[in-house]
Amino acid sequence: MKKSEAAAKVLDILQKEYPEARVTLDFKDPLQLLIATILAAQCTDERVNQVTRDLFKKYRKAEDYAKADLKTLEEQIRPTGFFRNKAKSIIGCCQDLVRKFKGQVPQTLEELISLPGVGRKTANIILGNAFGQQAVAVDTHVKRVTHRLGWAKSDDPDKIEFELMEVIPQSRWTLGCHQLVFHGRNVCMAKKPKCSLCPVAKLCLKVGVTQKG
Repeated sequence: MKKSEAAAKVLDILQKEYPEARVTLDFKDPLQLLIATILAAQCTDERVNQVTRDLFKKYRKAEDYAKADLKTLEEQIRPTGFFRNKAKSIIGCCQDLVRKFKGQVPQTLEELISLPGVGRKTANIILGNAFGQQAVAVDTHVKRVTHRLGWAKSDDPDKIEFELMEVIPQSRWTLGCHQLVFHGRNVCMAKKPKCSLCPVAKLCLKVGVTQKG
């Protein structure tokens, strides 16, 4: 069976398992999702949502972040970890938004990755969830699950993105990645995946799996 055929079958099953899979960061507009995604690096979405609940009340436009006091912003986002680098990225990113894009979050990958603190994963999350485009966002769960399934071989998330674009039907890029994330969180965990309970076990090559639950 070709990888693309196997992928379609796996995604059909995951669609039944996780029909409501979505980004779990709270946001109301593209700017909020951009800020939340920057904060989510090496942090849980739950903690980010706790921080942004108050943050989004104070900072409503890119101009607000662009003019923010660095030390004040650092303290406000401290619980998300790596807060000094994140604060610099947020301020620099929003200064570029004001200077280059009239304060609006751009809708192309090329423009998004030109912003400080924005890599391909963050850009694809924005495109897929704020703008409704089809995009492959590779986080730690997507990387792990697709390695085990045999869909991707690279260790570089950017290269994995292109590998998955060849395997997953374009119409399912965004939702498919959400479903892979949910599956990684609930079944295909890093240390001891629940292979005995996995609905796609028969279609999985189990690459690199040494302990099974």
